[in-house]
Amino acid sequence: MTSYRADVAVIGGGLGGVAAAIAAVRRGATVVLSCEEPWLGGQLTSQAVPPDEHPWIEDIGATATYRALRDGIRAYYRRSFPLDSRARDRGDLNPGAGWVSKLCHEPKVAVAVIEEMLAPWVSGGQLTIVRLAKPVAAEVNGARVTSVRLLSQTAGDVEVVANYVVDATELGDLLPLTGTEYVTGFESRDDTGEPHAPAVAQPDNIQALTVCFALDHVDGDHTIDKPEQYEHWRAAAPAAWGGPLLSLEAPHPRTGEKEYKVFQPNPGDDALAVDADQSVVAGHDNLWLFRRIAARDMFEPGAYASDISLVNWGMIDYLEEHVIDVDDATMASRIGDARQLSLSLLYWLQTEVPRLDGGHGWPGLRLRPDVTGTDDGLAQAPYHREGRRIRPLRRVVEQDLSLAVRGGHGAVHYPDSIGIGMYRIDLHPSTGGDGYIDVASSPFEIPLGALIPERMENLLAGAKNIGTTHVTNGCYRLHPVEWNAGEVAGLLAADCALSGRTPHQVWHDGRLLGDFQGLTERFGIPRRWPEGVSGY
Repeated sequence: MTSYRADVAVIGGGLGGVAAAIAAVRRGATVVLSCEEPWLGGQLTSQAVPPDEHPWIEDIGATATYRALRDGIRAYYRRSFPLDSRARDRGDLNPGAGWVSKLCHEPKVAVAVIEEMLAPWVSGGQLTIVRLAKPVAAEVNGARVTSVRLLSQTAGDVEVVANYVVDATELGDLLPLTGTEYVTGFESRDDTGEPHAPAVAQPDNIQALTVCFALDHVDGDHTIDKPEQYEHWRAAAPAAWGGPLLSLEAPHPRTGEKEYKVFQPNPGDDALAVDADQSVVAGHDNLWLFRRIAARDMFEPGAYASDISLVNWGMIDYLEEHVIDVDDATMASRIGDARQLSLSLLYWLQTEVPRLDGGHGWPGLRLRPDVTGTDDGLAQAPYHREGRRIRPLRRVVEQDLSLAVRGGHGAVHYPDSIGIGMYRIDLHPSTGGDGYIDVASSPFEIPLGALIPERMENLLAGAKNIGTTHVTNGCYRLHPVEWNAGEVAGLLAADCALSGRTPHQVWHDGRLLGDFQGLTERFGIPRRWPEGVSGY
């Protein structure tokens, strides 16, 4: 067995884990960072989800390191890609000209930038990265985690001994392994007081996972073999969806009203005119454009034969079963079903989807495995919107930030705020039969208490497993918020490891809390929104 010792162990290499590792080494700690997938970056890279961000992200509302990540992505394109001169000169370069984000881009670019951000610490020996490694066990002494055991595809059994541990896994995998108290699914209204919570808790009611994929459209017939489960998914019509999954008719995420989309590859739109702002335009009638990650007109003529579009649509939300607290075989089977759903949608698009010219199917649609870093063209990992969540010192509830509840008062100001974020509460259809739940939000804060478990002394939440509820997870799960939470978890873990204090002491002691909040500000992590920023 390979063994590592460090001040801080960061388990999970998604956005929260990367940010935690960066913060911890900057604070002076030694760090071991593990990653289950081939690529670091989680939802931004291995899950192939372009960034979901608020409309002010270019100027405010993100940490300095998250901004460095975004700046690095643009710099990489300018340095390495044959951009059209008009695109290269834009400060707000959006390589994909997608409508979901002001920075739609290919996942592998973010991978390169993340590796570059970590490289100095790896070379200096302060950071060790254990790749293709999954946590499988943990040693616990009372309320302290003493070690975590990983199973690596390349190194076999790996033991990590650390003073502090950050759980930055996609599903909160360390929580059951360490006996940390956690919740899943929908809490009850009696528990949270939330307007959108049910009367009775529904722990198995969890937002759908999605297996994304990337497409272009070129000459020739690129139709895949008919997926094994195609007939099943062709007939599927979940009540929460209100009709067939494989259809261009779908419920509007905000209103629930049925709407008809179109699918038109390479429509010849003006890519440079795209101004992504979900507070103004929540979606786009042409599915091709919403999560487009490479717009061919942003590059020199001939560099791209086609746009590249990322498919992360409601039609491939896997609603049939959840994958939390099930055995490995069951999880693999259900994720396999989700992959079959994604392939079935692709096959339907290639053979049956109605075209505007009255025909059916686009056989020129081509999977892009080079874009996703896989053999089959599907993302390396499912996009898990929701997993286990710690029982925290401070829980974030809907009435803290709902625009309908808070109105002109804005979101609650937490005395222990250590970050900010903004997104509508955007809950996808779930395994419990719910359709979309959409709630307008106020720009909100991230409380330190949401990162600290009630009981465990040296374990912190650093990803989508922080102390939100099923409802508020819908706006705290997005890219910049996950990064902010992970960054602060890594900084707190390192600070406590080096000072001898504990997270509980920092949270309970006003002076220590103030000192730590001052540290976060020096690290470029804003704690309050400026006046005049309103919700939507």
